Order: sequence, then C-alpha cells, then structure tokens
Amino acid sequence: MQDFTAQDMRHALSKFATGVTIVTACDAHGQKVGMTASSFNSVSMDPPLILWSVRKNALSAEIFKTTENFSVHILSAGQKELSNQFARSGYDKFAGVDHTLDQNDVPLLTGALVRFDCKTWAVYEGGDHWIIVGHVKDLTTTDGDGLVFCNGFYTTTAAIPETNT
Repeated sequence: MQDFTAQDMRHALSKFATGVTIVTACDAHGQKVGMTASSFNSVSMDPPLILWSVRKNALSAEIFKTTENFSVHILSAGQKELSNQFARSGYDKFAGVDHTLDQNDVPLLTGALVRFDCKTWAVYEGGDHWIIVGHVKDLTTTDGDGLVFCNGFYTTTAAIPETNT
C-alpha cells in the first residue's frame, strides 16, 4: 500500500532533471498538433527507437496515439517561450511559430537543437498515459546547449567546469 499522494510523486519527480522536447504530428484531416513533453527517452540503437508519453486526457492524445508519423524536437536553451507556448492547451500552438511540413505533413519546428523524425513503432498503455515508441527514420542536429527542466524551473545543459584537486 502506498502512503504518498500524487502530489508527493510529482514533487519527487521534479527533482529529476529532464530535457525539454516538443512532439508534433498531423491527423488524417490535416490538423497539426504539438505538445511540450519531458517524458522522452532512448530505447534502442538497433533499430533506432525512442519513446515519449502523453496523458490520456490530453486534447491531442488520440491523434498522437493513432498517428503514423511524428517528430520529437529537443529544444535549445533559447527556446523557453516556445516550450511554454506548446505546454498550454486550447488554442493554435503553431500561431506565430516558424515551421515547415515534411512529406507526411508533420510540422517541423525551426531552431530545435535536435529533431527525430519517427514512424510509430508501438503504443503501450501506461496508467494515465500512453507510451509511444517511435522508430527514428531521420534526425538532424545542431550545436548548442539544451533546455532542461528541473525543480520547477528551466535551466540549461551547460557543462560544469572540471576542477583539479
């Protein structure tokens, strides 16, 4: 029997620093969707697989659960406002955002540090979330520091200088 609350769990997990990503896709009718997600991980190098998760009650959950293609954008340190924009719900997240569409109509955000273009490999039930595994079909990378979220605040992936002792 657990003797902690969901809020206790959320608080404990906030101590774990995570990179910040935005996941984008398009439904069969051409509706673009995107959301900020910190639940992102590598799964396999051969084949190249990644995973992320979406709350089942998120407005775009059904689209992400059923889409064939999606992209995961790892945000750079200067993209805090973009992260905040895609974390909000209920309006056009792409308004004013520089992006293009790929051959599958997946929105590709300009300026991401890394982008993984994926084909859905599997979707698993994970409590109140869907766990989505993607087969990476292409990737792009640029130099720079990544955006990180920890303890309720944004920070960066800047290195801690080594000290000689």
